[in-house]
Amino acid sequence: MTVKFSDGKSATAKIIGTDPATDLAVIKAEGVSGLTKATLGDSDRLKVGDSVLAIGSPLGLSGSVTAGIVSALNRTLTVGGDQGQQQLPPGWGRQQQGGGGATTIGGAIQTDAAINPGNSGGALVNAAGEVVGINTAIATNGGEGSIGVGFAIPITTANQVAEQLIESGKVSHAFLGVSVTDATGDAGGALVGQVTEGSPAAKAGIEQGDLITKINNTAVDEAATVVGAVRGFKPGQQVTIAYVRDGRPGTVTVTLAEKTGE
Repeated sequence: MTVKFSDGKSATAKIIGTDPATDLAVIKAEGVSGLTKATLGDSDRLKVGDSVLAIGSPLGLSGSVTAGIVSALNRTLTVGGDQGQQQLPPGWGRQQQGGGGATTIGGAIQTDAAINPGNSGGALVNAAGEVVGINTAIATNGGEGSIGVGFAIPITTANQVAEQLIESGKVSHAFLGVSVTDATGDAGGALVGQVTEGSPAAKAGIEQGDLITKINNTAVDEAATVVGAVRGFKPGQQVTIAYVRDGRPGTVTVTLAEKTGE
């Protein structure tokens, strides 16, 4: 792997660790010094309408900058999959389970700053020049270019993942223990299809056929929301899940476990 800097110099680099679940990796350039590090902002303080710049190399045009705003927050999107696509819009009614090549990202920042192939991995910065996200995907509506709907991984998420990769080369993810599908008809939510025996969900009393409608303060309108939300938590963290069973609402408190076997 080679890293090329803005002054034209390049250096070899090695991969410290990767985390496919969040579409992130950490690399380290070798034999370099005196680099100016980027200032990280606080993506939790972003508001819809904030000005942002997307930096990257769209279509091989290095050092490109596009301007826009934060269009929405806390989006859930699914990238990858059997066709190897990297850029798919959210909310297309997929079944969300543990297997497959798709990656579900929760809490994503939506922006209308133009993001095109080659921007992935580039910085999304605020008006103060602080990095608030990492560009990761766009909705294309069947085409190949930007239509003004792009997504970035919040820098708070990226920083947490990076710290774990640097320390141990791997990332610990939370585990709920359910497979879910989008609810049919007019009902929103995620329908529980299977509950893993001995999982946090099973211990909390969640059953097959339950309709999950909320996780903490996040409203669940589709299956991907559950996957994205759980990936935003840490093992050992307690979350409140609201559900509907046989037409009657209920809530449970679940203590998430660490996901193993990845």
